[in-house]
Amino acid sequence: MLPILYSDRFLEHLTGPYHPERPERLTAIKTALENVPWADQLQWLPPTSLTQRDPLAWINTIHTTSYIQQVQALAETGGSYLDPDTVVSPHSYEVALLAVNAWLDGVDQVLAHQSPAFVLARPPGHHAVQETGMGFCLFSNVAIAAHYALTQSGIERVAILDWDVHHGNGTQAVVEAHPQIAYCSIHQSPCYPGTGTVSETGLHGNVLNLPMPAGSTLADYEPQFRDKIMPFFQDFKPDLLLVSAGYDANAADQLADINLLPQDYGVFTQYCLQLTSRVLLGLEGGYDLSALAQSVTATVQACLINSNTKM
Repeated sequence: MLPILYSDRFLEHLTGPYHPERPERLTAIKTALENVPWADQLQWLPPTSLTQRDPLAWINTIHTTSYIQQVQALAETGGSYLDPDTVVSPHSYEVALLAVNAWLDGVDQVLAHQSPAFVLARPPGHHAVQETGMGFCLFSNVAIAAHYALTQSGIERVAILDWDVHHGNGTQAVVEAHPQIAYCSIHQSPCYPGTGTVSETGLHGNVLNLPMPAGSTLADYEPQFRDKIMPFFQDFKPDLLLVSAGYDANAADQLADINLLPQDYGVFTQYCLQLTSRVLLGLEGGYDLSALAQSVTATVQACLINSNTKM
C-alpha cells in the first residue's frame, strides 16, 4: 500500500479565476488515481487535524513570526495578495497549516513503514522564503518537513531533490547553511525566479544546482540523474529523501519550456528509490491538468512497482 496524504480542505485555498495554481489540479490527480487498475493499492490518509497537531512550532523554525502573522491576518480580513502571483484567500492560512501537517505526516508514514508516500497537498512551498511567500507558495513545506525529520530517531541526514521546472529558491535559502540537509535542484534556466546557478553550492558543499536549457528532454535529464544527482546524494548518504515533485517541466505545460513527458517522472522516481526506500514525494508545480495527472500517476506507479518488487 502507498499512503497518499490528502484532504478536500486543500481545495479551499482559492486563487481566483485563471490562476494556474488552482484547486482543479488536485481533483484531476485524485480522479486519475482513483481510476487506475491498481487503485486498491493506494491508502488515502487525511492529514492530522490542526487540533491534534499544531504545525506552528515547526513553521516557526523556518519562517519569521511577523510573516506567519501576516498570512493569518490577510486570511482573516478576507484575503489579498503577497505578490502579483501569490494569493491568500479567506481559508488559505488554515489550509497552508494543514498542508504542513500533511508533509509532517508523510515523514511519519515513510519512517514507520520504510517505504514511499506521496503528499497531495496545496498550496505549494518551494519558493517561500523565511520572511515572505512568493511564486504561488505560502510556507516552505519541504524544508519544514526536513527539519522535522531531523528530530526523529535514526535520522541524521536528509536529502531534498527538487525536480520542479523552477528553482526552489526558498528551499535553498532555508537549508543551504544546514550541514545535515543536502539540496539538489534540476530546473530550467533562464526561468523564474532567476536563482539556482551552478555556483550556488551551499555553505557545506550541500547544494547542487543543475540548470537545464529550454527544450530539454529525458535524454538530457537522465545523464544529469545518473552522473550528477545520484553521486551527489550517494556521497551525502541520506537517511531520508524528500522530493519537491513539480510537474511543470512537461512539454504540455505552458509556464516553462522543458519537454518532458508524463512517463519520464516514473524514471526519475526509480532513480530516487535506488538511493533509499525512505522517499517522501510532495506536490509542487504542474499546471496542465492532463499532463499533471498522468505524471503523478507515473510517479506513484513507480513507487508501487518498487515496493511490490521488494515484497
